[in-house]
Amino acid sequence: MRARGFLTLARASALDLFDQSTAFGRLALVHVLMMAGDTMVTVSLAGSLFFSVSPDEAKSKVLLYLVLTIAPFAVVSPLLGPLIDRSTNGRRVLVALSAGARVALCGLMAQNLNSLWLFPLAFLLLVSSKLYVVTRGALVPEMARTDQFKEHALPVDDAGWPAQGALAEPGYAGFNAQLTLLGTVGGFVAGSLGAGLLKGIGAVSVLVVASLVYAVATVASARLRRPAGEVRESVERLTQRERDRHALNPLGEGEVAWGLGAAAVMRFAVGFATFLLAFGLRRESAALGWYATALLLSGVGSLAGLALVTRVRRRLAESTLLTLALLATGLGALAASTHPTLVAQVVLAGWLGATAAVAQPSFDSITQRHVAPGAQGRTFARFAVRQQLAWVVGALIPVGVALRFGVGDRVLAVLTLLAALAYPIGRRGSAGE
Repeated sequence: MRARGFLTLARASALDLFDQSTAFGRLALVHVLMMAGDTMVTVSLAGSLFFSVSPDEAKSKVLLYLVLTIAPFAVVSPLLGPLIDRSTNGRRVLVALSAGARVALCGLMAQNLNSLWLFPLAFLLLVSSKLYVVTRGALVPEMARTDQFKEHALPVDDAGWPAQGALAEPGYAGFNAQLTLLGTVGGFVAGSLGAGLLKGIGAVSVLVVASLVYAVATVASARLRRPAGEVRESVERLTQRERDRHALNPLGEGEVAWGLGAAAVMRFAVGFATFLLAFGLRRESAALGWYATALLLSGVGSLAGLALVTRVRRRLAESTLLTLALLATGLGALAASTHPTLVAQVVLAGWLGATAAVAQPSFDSITQRHVAPGAQGRTFARFAVRQQLAWVVGALIPVGVALRFGVGDRVLAVLTLLAALAYPIGRRGSAGE
């Protein structure tokens, strides 16, 4: 019997989240808590760095914050990436340390929200956050292979999607989709709560609650299951030279490299569109309801993107989904540029939420499938650097240059449509080498 699409995925995700007897279920709980805490921190910083100051002051503070979002990867990639690969047990410890550090940092940020100490504290919190992001990419295959193909809320097929009559060969696209779905829902709930606290009490209260969420995440991280013996051996038997080789050239050909390029363009598009809309709404003196609507549609779009993936996953490869995500982003931006109104931009935010929800799990699955387990920590770290840099470069353009909606949409359309053309051509060329 075939899986019944998105509803089956949602049901399996919820069952896994509440079934804490499985390795992946425990990782799912950690992920939801981490995403909830990160969303609340973002809401608090938006209140103190963007909405509570003049537009010119907001621009300078946002520019500084964007620079700070790149810096953590300078620490995570060269220093912590190899540590993530050293042993599977170390990965679980790093997740717990990442959550625990944010408990203290949120408390300190709450006490220094209006001082210059906020920025170094935010930097340290971002280091902790990116450490989890990098480690999670390596943990998904570990937790899935430890018990999920034997103990699962619903049977899974060869790509990790819930289905009747699961195949034996493991895969991870379905598990990535579950985490994306759970993280989106958790972030939406936390964002709504944070926005209410921000309006009713203030930014400090949001950080206090975020600290409590991270405290629960720390406890949940300590409960992550030890990987199965064969999984530990697959990580620990790689020599240092082999790990370096896999990290620098994971495939020996262009499958992962071209996928990274496509995913980076999508991250650029998200950063560009987010701040184009944010500062455009600020220039228009738009009501807070516009921001809330954009966030709501972005979340709904993410869910719609996942729903689409569940319907086409049996017929389309991850590389094809990446191409379609780029193409859809470009066409959506082109359509919005013909009617550059607030309504069109808010709808575009939802459209981009859908395409991004298709693209990122697809690229993660490509990396997890092709990169050796013992090299995934530093590989995800290096890839995260490039994707975050693309996001920041995209965000810096509308922050530094006051672009009208129509102009910005056309820039976005040209870039993503060119990428949609170049990515499949590049993949075929590299495969023929």
